Order: sequence, then structure tokens, then C-alpha cells
Amino acid sequence: MTKINAVLFDLHWTLAYVRKEDEVTSEELSDYLFSRGYEVSPQQLKAAWMFVAFVDYPKYGYKSWRSYFSRILWRLKVKVDKETLETIAKRLQERPYRLQWDAAEAVRKTKENNFKTAIVTTIAYFQFKNAIKPIKKYFDFIMTGYEAGCDKTNPRMYKKVLEILNVKPEETVMIGDDVQVDILLPKRLGMHAILLDREKKNEECSHADAVVNNLSEAVETVIRKISIS
Repeated sequence: MTKINAVLFDLHWTLAYVRKEDEVTSEELSDYLFSRGYEVSPQQLKAAWMFVAFVDYPKYGYKSWRSYFSRILWRLKVKVDKETLETIAKRLQERPYRLQWDAAEAVRKTKENNFKTAIVTTIAYFQFKNAIKPIKKYFDFIMTGYEAGCDKTNPRMYKKVLEILNVKPEETVMIGDDVQVDILLPKRLGMHAILLDREKKNEECSHADAVVNNLSEAVETVIRKISIS
């Protein structure tokens, strides 16, 4: 049985989340822009937002909501006044990522068992840096779209983090909640993968080496090497 030397963690919904009551919708932002005299529909916002998240951020690495949303507006060829931009940036800052209840203990235990660790996500670092402050010291590397130069569906992100950690794919376990990105892609690269199914929706996922309901169970699975061969 191959020795596991590294554990990779997804960010969104795995380590951290945004409460539903804190979410800012495209409809809400569109309504505000219309009220300020700028004709931007919700679908336009969604399309531009996705482009910035998956194409522009990996290239330019924006470090604040102001610069991030400025790029979204630039994509839409809409120039707004300073007050409008600052109001939107402030509203977005009020939708913070929060650490999952089981993240701190699980990540600490991973490190105490001498595994190399990393976060693997497309999400811009400034969006979740405050949430992970309590656990940042337990990670050897934080890989976002900017560090990788691509989004997470590109195998290059995984290959780069393996290179940085100096581990082989078969020595590595990925833990995440997205079947396509956190399970199937790592498996194609020769890695192990554990599906975090907090809502118990994918208990029969045959592609995962294990399906768990919380991070503590995921880390225990790695430590005991149950279902990982």
C-alpha cells in the first residue's frame, strides 16, 4: 500500500462557506446599478463575474473587492462613479467566508500526523483570507487560481501543487465536495480522493476512495488509510 504523504483541501464548502443570508445576488447588484443609472442585467453580471473568476483572476490576481468588481464592470464596458463602486465593494465585503465548524481540528490533526498540506481553489485569496486565519499556519501552501495561472478544472493546478509539495500523485489525497473537480480530476491524475458529502447526497459515489460526511471523518480515513490502497 502506497504511503500517503500529502493531503489537499478544497476551500468552498469544504473548509469555509458563505452563509445564505450573507450572499449577494446578481439580481441585488443589478437592481442597485439600475437605481444609479447603469443598465446592467443580472445575466450580464453573472457572465462577466464568471469570466473574471475563471480567466482574469488567474492572470492578474486581484487583491480586493474593489479591483475585482472593477474588472467585472470593465468586461461589461460599464464605467460607474466612485460612490457606486465603493458601495458595491462594501456590500461584497459584508459577505465573508466563515470557517466550517470541523475545519480547525481536522486540519490541525492532519499536520500533527506529519502530512504535507495545501488548499487548492480557484477562488481569489482576498475573499477567504480572514476565514482561514486560525488555520493558515497548518498549511504548507495555498494554491489559488492566481498561483496556478489557471482555474481548478485545469490539471495544471493540481500538477503544480504536487510539484511545490514535492510529492507524487499516488502519495496524495484530495478532500473536497465537488465530484467533477475534487474527485474525478484528481483520480485521472493518479491521486486518491475523498468526497466530502456534508448533505449526504452522493453516498454511492463509486469514483471516490471514500465518502464522508465531515472533515474529521475525512482525516481519520486518511490516517487509518481505510478505503485507500
